[in-house]
Amino acid sequence: MTDIRDLLSERILIIDGAMGTMIQRYNLAEEDYRGERFKDWASDIKGNNDLLCLTRPDIIREIHGHYLEAGADIIETNTFNAQRVSLADYGMEDLAYEINVAAARIAREACSLVGSGEQKFVAGAIGPMNKTLSLSPDVNNPGFRALTFDEAVDAYYEQVKGLVDGGVDLLLIETIFDTLNAKAAIFAVKKYFRETGQPELPIMISGTITDASGRTLSGQTLEAFYTSIRHARPLSVGLNCALGAQEMRPHVEELSTIAECYTSAYPNAGLPNAMGEYDESPSDTAHFIEEWAAAGFVNIVGGCCGTTPDHIRHIAEQVRKIQPRKLPVVDMSLNH
Repeated sequence: MTDIRDLLSERILIIDGAMGTMIQRYNLAEEDYRGERFKDWASDIKGNNDLLCLTRPDIIREIHGHYLEAGADIIETNTFNAQRVSLADYGMEDLAYEINVAAARIAREACSLVGSGEQKFVAGAIGPMNKTLSLSPDVNNPGFRALTFDEAVDAYYEQVKGLVDGGVDLLLIETIFDTLNAKAAIFAVKKYFRETGQPELPIMISGTITDASGRTLSGQTLEAFYTSIRHARPLSVGLNCALGAQEMRPHVEELSTIAECYTSAYPNAGLPNAMGEYDESPSDTAHFIEEWAAAGFVNIVGGCCGTTPDHIRHIAEQVRKIQPRKLPVVDMSLNH
């Protein structure tokens, strides 16, 4: 198996696009989410997209296949909310491990069905949770927290175990709006590999800049965000979601100047319209990302909300012949 670092030194790699956007195209009903196994579940479960790994694995496998055919080198597992904290919204906490194993295996199967002969990688998607460690959900009690750090670590640990047991190649901690949640995920990853003695998988980390201020939702500047996760020695650090490529550009440029590792960026298909939908065409998104690549900002690119296999195909075509960003020379004495 080719080491992903070898490929990253040779060319810009492509990560896939939106899973939720593609699932919406299937117009699934409550019955699709329930399947036979959950037909008598007490509450509504439509919208629990991660559950489709158990009830409609054919759809998830098909979506992965479309992205792989479009040129994706890295596909993300359908596990954005597949830890027990988020699954509690549906009363499905105890399915967390099973969903992650299934999701990883589905993605692996999709890769095995691609006949291109090129190496494909499965990234275990670890989302930000629906509860935050840095912010209070109660405006009248700013000191209140709905979650403890240890609870977050335990939930992420279980997710990591499922993803690794299912066969992922990488672990992607993504859409980070609260770096303390990300730190809990990083701690869980390190703890898992330390306790099991297995070789540690590369970690990709991707934050979210929420607006033109250049800060995360919890208030960190981009430099502060990078500094606070640098200790994890990630394979890559990057940005995704919240912004379209045009709006994300200055932040991608800044990150490219401070990151000691590879950089990634997968923006939304522009900004949402009044209906919450994304209108930016594949060629427009690809044009913006081609400019980033030509400027030497990125090593991994793809798409987030609103992007489709067509977006990924256009992006892959536009960056194919552009050299990847070169890693800076780092004085290792500064790391001790």
